[in-house]
Order: sequence, then C-alpha cells, then structure tokens
Amino acid sequence: MKHVKAFLLKFIVSFILLYVILGGINDFSIRDVFLTTIILGALSYIIGDLLILPRTSNTIATVADFALSFIIIWVMTNNLAYGDYLARTFISALGVTIFEFFFHRYMANNVLPNNKSNRQSNGQLRYQMESSEELNPKRTKK
Repeated sequence: MKHVKAFLLKFIVSFILLYVILGGINDFSIRDVFLTTIILGALSYIIGDLLILPRTSNTIATVADFALSFIIIWVMTNNLAYGDYLARTFISALGVTIFEFFFHRYMANNVLPNNKSNRQSNGQLRYQMESSEELNPKRTKK
C-alpha cells in the first residue's frame, strides 16, 4: 500500500507540473500530458526510486531522474507535437527533477526499508573486508 500511495503522489504532482509547463505554456492537450506523465511516472518510479535510490544517494538518484525525465519528455513531445521543444523539455525535466529531490526524501523515510546498517552518514554503501590471520604463511618442505 505504501508503494501505491507513493506512486499516486508522484503521478499527481508530476501531472500538475507537466500540465502547467507543457499544457499551459505550449498548448499540449490534457491527453498528451496524461500519457507523458504515465510513462514518465512508471519508468522513473521503477528505475529511479526503486532501483537507483536504495543503492546510491539522493543526489545521484536525482541526477539520474533528470536524465530519464529529459529523455522521456523529449521523445514524447517530439512524437506528440510538431516543432522544436528542446528548451521546454529542459524546463519540464528541471521542474520534475526539483520535485524528485524532495520525493526521494519521502521515499527514503516512509516507503523504502530502513537498512541503515550498511550505510555511512552520507548515504554511500560501506563495504567490509575480510582478512586472514596469517599474512605470510610458512611453507613446509615436502
């Protein structure tokens, strides 16, 4: 149920942001914005929030979400509308990324399992090394 609530929150806020930027400024139809938001929300939730965020930090996951958002919005606007929307795609991806930064904090605190034992204070994984007792073993002659 936590994932459903998180995905709905992500979808609603992303839809509002994209509708204001793409629909209000660029006259995209609500159907096109809805379709873009569904594809962007599903892919970024699976890739960015469930795969990248638990293994890295919020900053890395946010940068990855920006790249993913930019590519998806650019492909969708090129397929659904005529003209060059590169600047508007960048602004849309930037708006979604700013929301994603705060959404990752929500995900880390409320949705994702709290596995703090293998993490340092900055969120990076802490690896351990095993060593033996004998660093220079003695060889016996046969």
